[in-house]
Amino acid sequence: MGNEHKPIDCEEVLRSLISYLDGELDKAATADIDHHLKHCRTCYSRAEFERHLTELSRKIGPSKAPAELRRRLARLVEGF
Repeated sequence: MGNEHKPIDCEEVLRSLISYLDGELDKAATADIDHHLKHCRTCYSRAEFERHLTELSRKIGPSKAPAELRRRLARLVEGF
């Protein structure tokens, strides 16, 4: 009975993918996604892409936006 997984579709997996990769889901949800990823090549590929992108982002670290971009964003925000 411990090996039963709630069938989830690709949309559910993609909605929860970042939380899954960050280890923020409970054990049951994690197991359900693990099971889905073992059987769905499309979602598995997406998860691997996101995992590698996250690793790369962590290696690069935070960076400061160029001054002109910050000014443009500030003008956009002020317009709301």
